[in-house]
Amino acid sequence: MGYNQIHWLCRIGFLIKREIGMYRRFINLLFILAITAALAPTGKTAAADINTPSPASSTVSAALGPDQFPAGYNPLTGQSVENPELLALPPALISVSNFPVTARPQAGLSFSPYVFEMYIGHGMTRFLAMFYGDYPHADVTQSNQDTTAQLYTIGPIRSGRLPYEHVRTLFSGFLVMAGASSEVGSQIGPSATVFGSDSDNINSAMIDVTKVQQIAEARASTKKTFNLTGNMYDAAVPAGGKEADRLWVFYNYLNQVDWAYDAASGAYLRSQDKANGDGKFYPATDRITGEQLAFENVIVLFAKHNVLNKAGSLIDIDLLYTESKAYLFRDGQVYPIRWNTKNGAYEKETGKLRPMRFTDAEGNPFPLKPGSTWVEVVDISTGFSELEDGVWKARFYNPK
Repeated sequence: MGYNQIHWLCRIGFLIKREIGMYRRFINLLFILAITAALAPTGKTAAADINTPSPASSTVSAALGPDQFPAGYNPLTGQSVENPELLALPPALISVSNFPVTARPQAGLSFSPYVFEMYIGHGMTRFLAMFYGDYPHADVTQSNQDTTAQLYTIGPIRSGRLPYEHVRTLFSGFLVMAGASSEVGSQIGPSATVFGSDSDNINSAMIDVTKVQQIAEARASTKKTFNLTGNMYDAAVPAGGKEADRLWVFYNYLNQVDWAYDAASGAYLRSQDKANGDGKFYPATDRITGEQLAFENVIVLFAKHNVLNKAGSLIDIDLLYTESKAYLFRDGQVYPIRWNTKNGAYEKETGKLRPMRFTDAEGNPFPLKPGSTWVEVVDISTGFSELEDGVWKARFYNPK
């Protein structure tokens, strides 16, 4: 084979690889538009209550929400679910360890519609992982677990923190944690406590998926209906963004995160250091699937942190009845947005809360990409800048 033939074959291969990501997003959009045409209503129809799943949906459009979603669609992802009955169960919000590093890889994070990463003091962060509308699937093999007795568990689970209660309130859910200090426990609402199986292993507190669902079912039988709408989802890439191939989140010299956009999957892939000072990032994987964590939306959310003790370990975050700035990373672009938990028309009319809403500067809903969302919660003093074309950095500073 001649040089020119080899050259053109390589060139064609490169072009195919480059276009795969765009092709997949195009097919997804065509699919949504096809559903729209097929299900176009002949007249006005009432939106289905997401808490009373129905096999029939009303209308589906390319953009979903913020206030109405078709039956069988998760208002926290903008996507349909395999089992609509699970949408009637309240969200489980599970405190998942990130330190010590022996807690990694964690189990179950890739199944969360929302994960909130929060600062807990001394340079460390912890995850509040939400499970709603879906649980780790029973047909998934936990490749990194050795025995069947350990299959389909979520964790490792650690103690509760004050900001957890604010998120729980907004999402009308219940907490799962490995206890809490007296200062925190007295402020926590509905919750379940998980105990470790080995007193010598700080990472031994896990919870079985079936147990999470049982707790949710028990809560559903005693709790009034809830509403998790409020945000808009659209597969179409919004205008006005700036290139954002990478996001570097610097919490501490020994706690750094890298999010890299993967055009093939249309999601951001998470990597993290090993708290050893080597300056390297390693793929953050899910213990259940063995795959790298991938989230369609990554949000850097600015909120005031309040340190309540001298040790710097008791921290609250202003998340209720307020608003502030944020940055949304989706589709390889970054957008300046706002987040808001103040009472809007719905809250004033019903007296109920809904999840935090993401808007533009004028208060109009800003579309998230259908899929899962990871929220990096940072203090208002955090620096945010573009280091070079497409590379952004959020530099966290210890709150005072």
